Order: sequence, then C-alpha cells, then structure tokens
Amino acid sequence: MSTKVATLSNGQQVNFKQPSRSGMLLTALAWIVGFLFVMPVLWMILTSLHSEPDAATNPPSFAAGLTMSGYKEFFSTQGAWPSLINSVMASVISTALVLVLAFPAAYALSIRPVKRWNDVLFFLLSTKFLPVVAGLLPIYLFAQKVGLLDNIWLLILFYTVMNLPIAIWMLRSFLAEVPSEMLEAAEVDGAGLILTLRKVVAPVVMPGLASAALICFIFSWNELLFARVLTSTRATTAPVFLTGFVTSQGLFLAKVCAASLVVSLPVLIAGFAAQDKLVQGLSMGAVR
Repeated sequence: MSTKVATLSNGQQVNFKQPSRSGMLLTALAWIVGFLFVMPVLWMILTSLHSEPDAATNPPSFAAGLTMSGYKEFFSTQGAWPSLINSVMASVISTALVLVLAFPAAYALSIRPVKRWNDVLFFLLSTKFLPVVAGLLPIYLFAQKVGLLDNIWLLILFYTVMNLPIAIWMLRSFLAEVPSEMLEAAEVDGAGLILTLRKVVAPVVMPGLASAALICFIFSWNELLFARVLTSTRATTAPVFLTGFVTSQGLFLAKVCAASLVVSLPVLIAGFAAQDKLVQGLSMGAVR
C-alpha cells in the first residue's frame, strides 16, 4: 500500500494511503461474488414482472413489458391469504415464546449456573441429534389422538420446542459476556431477578436477542415437512401452499416467481430490519 501526499488549499500537507493492487483485486472479487449471490433473486424479481409468454421465452426478453398479473393471480387464489396469516402467526408467536423461555434458561446456565449445567447443555444439544423425519410418525399419532391435526397451535408448540435449544445455546454465549460488576451493582441496589433481567441484562444482550429471534423466525417460517404432514386446509402455512400453488399444465414461470417472492418477503424484511444487531450479535460471543 503506497503513501501519497496531498496539499490542501491552506497549504497543509496530508498523507493518505492508496489501496494496493491486491486490495483492489480482492474488493472487485468480493463485489463479483456478492453479485453472483444476488443475481438469482434479481432474475426472479424480473421474471415475476413479465407475462407468462414473455417469461417462457428462451432466451428471455429483457425488453418485454412489465405486468403485475403474476402477483394478482397469486393473491386472488383461494387460500393464499390464510396461509400467509398462518405462517405469520406460527412464526411470530413461537419466536416470542422461545425468547421468553430461553432468556431465563440461558441466564441460569451462564450467569447463575445451576447444578450439573453441563449435563443440561448436553441434553439440549442431544435433542437435535435425532433426524426430524424420525419423529414425524409419533408426533402425527399424538396429534391425531388429542385432536390437534390441522391446528395452527400445534405448529406453534412444535416450532417453540424445535427452536428452544438453539436459542438457549446462542443466548448463553451472549450472556456470558455480561460484566459481573453490573449484576453485583443491581443486587446491591435491591433489584430482584425479573427486574435485573429486564433492566440490566436485556439491554446489554439485545443484539444477541435480535439474532436469536431472527434465526428462530427464519426456521419457523421455512419449515415445510411437519406443516405438510400435520395440516391440510385450515392451518396450511405459506411454504405448504406454495408447493401446491402451480399445476403441471400451462405456463406458470412468472406466477411461480411472484409467489416465491411474496413468500420470501417477510424473511427478507426481518433480515434487513435486524441486520445491524444480527452482525453484532453473531460476533458478540465469538471472541472470549
């Protein structure tokens, strides 16, 4: 990296470093890789704005007229809005329940360790060892026995249990970074456990809470296997609806792209809204 001297209008000289050729090449390479990752999404957006005949041409026509017919057809399809509402309910409520349960659990496993906390952490981790499909039949039989098939609250319960171990492990690493002096000061001031969690610990680990919430939301929103088996009509989620949205007859490429973009939009919005806290939270417990 070379150094260059610049002279300001007042005669003062300032030294600044020029980027080296290798640094410029790495920057260009990073932009190319980023563009390759974004290109499929941009292609999907462009295709969703074309008519079906224009979207089906090979090679595609970039000069073709734009239309919103794919989106209109998706939202006018019976079951589109209920499936989106079910996905929002299942993802938001289960994520909120996970945070309410995981936050004090992670506190008990990090700041105020319970007896044999290593065994507790291993048990939480062991719940992810079993393949998801292996538990499908027992859960289906249980839901059938208690009359919870095609019920959105069963999915909420399952998503909460599914994401709870992940959230506890994530939050534990974040809570381990909380200075003990803050907790001792709160204890001297007479703050109880709930007040300490709410007023002292939560603001410090807010990036960790945001990253855990986003990951749990994404896992819940994208879950397909159990939603496909445990629901049929009333509790169908957006990914399940998307799999049966298109038939094999006729042209459907623009319609599929429009539906896929609509179903992906909540996750994209949540990611952009929490991107600053997500980066900070994911790196918070990485360095000891």
